[in-house]
Amino acid sequence: MQLIRKADSNNNMAKPPMLVRQYKQIPYLTFPLLEQFEMIRHLFSTRMGGVSEGIYATMNLSYTRGDSKEAVDENFRRLAEVMETTPDRFVCAKQTHTTNIRLVTEEDCGKGVRYPADYDDIDGLITNRPGIVLCTSYADCVPLYFVDTKSKAIGLAHSGWRGTVNRMGEKMLEAMNKSFGTRPEDVVAAIGPSICKDCYEVGEDAAEVFKRNFPKEWEYILTEGKKEGKYQLDLWEANKRILLKAGIAREHLAITDICTCCNSRYLFSHRASQGKRGNLVALLEIKNLETYVRT
Repeated sequence: MQLIRKADSNNNMAKPPMLVRQYKQIPYLTFPLLEQFEMIRHLFSTRMGGVSEGIYATMNLSYTRGDSKEAVDENFRRLAEVMETTPDRFVCAKQTHTTNIRLVTEEDCGKGVRYPADYDDIDGLITNRPGIVLCTSYADCVPLYFVDTKSKAIGLAHSGWRGTVNRMGEKMLEAMNKSFGTRPEDVVAAIGPSICKDCYEVGEDAAEVFKRNFPKEWEYILTEGKKEGKYQLDLWEANKRILLKAGIAREHLAITDICTCCNSRYLFSHRASQGKRGNLVALLEIKNLETYVRT
């Protein structure tokens, strides 16, 4: 899997911010920064290694885009095996581009995969319970990973342009502080694969919202587009600035160099496919060594 990587001043670490891993026939992406911490497992899926067909080929992880339930079930089973767990330990967000965050407990396990979720409008998930796999879905929007290494808590958030302009990353840290006493200086975070600024053109309406909400920083986030009245929006830069301002140390922040749109052969992209696609997922779990271990 030969990914196109974006050269960017954000990525000043000695190692690439993300690496391709593989388990059996399933390639997936991880952050070396997060892999340093034995307390967690994490990944970002690709569209490879599953059983879905057509526009969903092959690792589609959405039940709501028209793919067969049996195919999506098998795709989740395979990805659960990578995570050394089972699908009934997953808890999925129910994303509507809000900044609403759910505190996840054992009672939520299986929701969104084994059972319908009994909540709506949830774009962020947090927990301190081992063995629960947080799951959020993507096809260009930004995944945000949070690991509180001191309080032993985690968070995972979906942040499109609406979530970003409303500072989803900051709200995640506030929710983790309220529930677990999390301090930003104890958090290691990552900004995952999503659409890059070169591929993400927005109109005046979206640009004006960013200008209002980032009055001193918008010129670092927006640049002139290829057409009059259009702008290129840098969601990676915007989320970086949000997280650093919220108190995360630069050395504790990994920023992807992988664009979903540039890599639509390997990653689902809403823009590249004009909406004809499946979904990727971000997964994050506090390890429970007493549960399932793959063979």
